[in-house]
Amino acid sequence: MRLIKQSILFLSILITLAACNNSPKELKIHKVVGEAQGTYYSISYFDKQNRDLKPQFDSLLRAFDMSASNYQEQSILSKVNRNDSVVLDDIFIGNYNLAMRVSKETNGDFDITVRPLVEAWGFGKTSPEDMDSAIVDEILEFVGYQKVRLENGIIIKDDPRLQLDFDALAQGYSVDVIAMYLESIGVKYYLIDVGGEIYASQSKPNGDLWKVGVETPKDSAAYGEDLAAVLPLSIRGMATSGNYRKFYIKNGIKYAHTINPHSGYPISSRLLSATVIAKTAAEADAYATSFMVMGLERSKEFVSNHLDLEVYFIFSNSNGEYEYFASDGLKDVVQ
Repeated sequence: MRLIKQSILFLSILITLAACNNSPKELKIHKVVGEAQGTYYSISYFDKQNRDLKPQFDSLLRAFDMSASNYQEQSILSKVNRNDSVVLDDIFIGNYNLAMRVSKETNGDFDITVRPLVEAWGFGKTSPEDMDSAIVDEILEFVGYQKVRLENGIIIKDDPRLQLDFDALAQGYSVDVIAMYLESIGVKYYLIDVGGEIYASQSKPNGDLWKVGVETPKDSAAYGEDLAAVLPLSIRGMATSGNYRKFYIKNGIKYAHTINPHSGYPISSRLLSATVIAKTAAEADAYATSFMVMGLERSKEFVSNHLDLEVYFIFSNSNGEYEYFASDGLKDVVQ
C-alpha cells in the first residue's frame, strides 16, 4: 500500500483567477504556500478580513506532525511504535479510527500495521534490505490490523514488533484539519492542497467550482506537465494514488512504493493511478491507496457498492496503452 506519503502524486491545481474578478469586492483571494510533512502545501482562500493565515497553517501542520508522523522521532505515533508510554491525542485517535475502519472495510487491502514492510522494502527511513521470501514471511507474522486495538485510550498490540502507519491517510487528514480551522474562523471559500491531497469548499465566491487536474501517470513527466483529466470539486476531498515516481529499480526489477499487506510484496498491477473523491480528504486518501492494492476490477466492484465515493482510474490495456474509467457521478463532468 502507499506508505511514504511524501507527495507520491502531484495534483495540479487549476485556479482560474480571471473568474475571481466577478467576486464580491470585499473578498480577495490569498494564496499561501509552504512546506510540511516532507512535501509542499498550497492553500487558496477568500477572506473578508484580509488576513495572512500562513503562521496559523504552519502551526497546525507542525502540531499535526507531532501526533501522526512516522518521521518525527518524538511524535505520538513514533512513541507508540517504540512501545513508549504516551498519552494519545484527538489527532492520533482520529487517524487510528479511520485507518481501522478502512482496514476492516477493505478486508486488509488497506492495513494500518504495514509499517515494518515499508521499512524493509526501503520506502521508509532506511535503505531496502536484501529481501527474500523468508524475510517477508517473518515480517508478516506481526502485520495485520486484527492484531492491534485501542482500549481505554491505550494501544494494545498482540506483538510488540507491530508498528502503525498513518502515511496513507495522514496528509489527507491534515487537509481536513485545516478545512475545519478555516470554517471555524469564518472563511467559507477555499481550496487546500497538502502534497496532492485536496479539499475544496462549496465554490469560489462567484459560484464557479474549483477545478483540479489529474496527471497522466508517467515516471519521467515533470509535476503538472501532462494532465489526463480535470475534475470539478465542491465540498469534497480528493486524492490520487499511483505507482510512478516513487519507486526504485534493483537488478532490473522495478519496485513501487505500494505494498500489498497480504503478500508482503510491492504490487504489480495494470491500474496505474486511482483518483478518489470522498466526503473528506482523509477518506479519499485511504481509499485511493486501497484501490491500488485491490487492482482495477475489484476496485470497480467496491465502488459500485459505495455510492458515496467517486473515482477516476487510469489503467493500461494489453497493448500498454492508457485507458480510463470514471464512476457514474463523474462521467458527465470530466474534462
